[in-house]
Amino acid sequence: MHTEHLLTLTQWLSPAYPIGAFAWSHGLERAIQRGDVNDAAELADWLDAVLTLGAGRSDAILLCSAHAADDVGPIAELAAALSPSMERRMETMQQGAAFAATTRAVWGIELPDMAYPVAVGRAARLMDIPALPTAQIWLQAFASNLVQAAQRLMPLGQTEAQRILAGLSKTCATVAAEAIEAELDDIGTASFAIDIASMQHAAQQPRIFRS
Repeated sequence: MHTEHLLTLTQWLSPAYPIGAFAWSHGLERAIQRGDVNDAAELADWLDAVLTLGAGRSDAILLCSAHAADDVGPIAELAAALSPSMERRMETMQQGAAFAATTRAVWGIELPDMAYPVAVGRAARLMDIPALPTAQIWLQAFASNLVQAAQRLMPLGQTEAQRILAGLSKTCATVAAEAIEAELDDIGTASFAIDIASMQHAAQQPRIFRS
C-alpha cells in the first residue's frame, strides 16, 4: 500500500476524525451496568465476541462488499436493515453520514450518506485504497473506541486498556481476512447478549452514551 493511502486511511479512522464515535458504546454501557462486564478480562472477552460473532464481522463483510461493488446502493440498504436495535441503527447511520460529509468536503469524492462500514468501504474504493488494510484498521478503530468507552464506565487504566487492544490485533486481522473472501450471504451473527444490551440501553437511566 502506498504511503499516501496509508496516511489517508489512518486519518479516516483516527479518533480525531469527526464522526462522533465517542458518543456511542454499542450497548457496552448497558452490559457494564447490568454486571456482564466487570473487569479487564471480561471486557476483552466481550470485545472479542463483538468482533468475531457480532457487528465486527458483519460490518467487515459489508465494508469489503462495498469496496468490491460497482453499485453500492443495495449494500447500503442491507446495512441499514441489519441493525438489531434503534440505537444501533442510529450509531451506524449517523457515524456514516458524518464520515461521508467530512470525506466529501476534504477529498471531493461522490460519497452519499450511508451506514458507516459501507461508507468507509466505498470511500476506500474511490481512493484506490486496498480493501484488506481498510477492514483491518477499521476493526481496530472500532475496538479502540469501545475500549475508550469502557475506560469511562469502569475501573480500567490506560495501560490495561492498551493491553486489551493489543490482544485484539490478531482477531482484527483474522476477521478482516475472512471478510474479504466472504459474500453478503455469509453475514450472520450469534451475539444475543450484545444485541439485547443495545435494546435495553434505550431505557437505561442514567447513561452517558447514545447506544
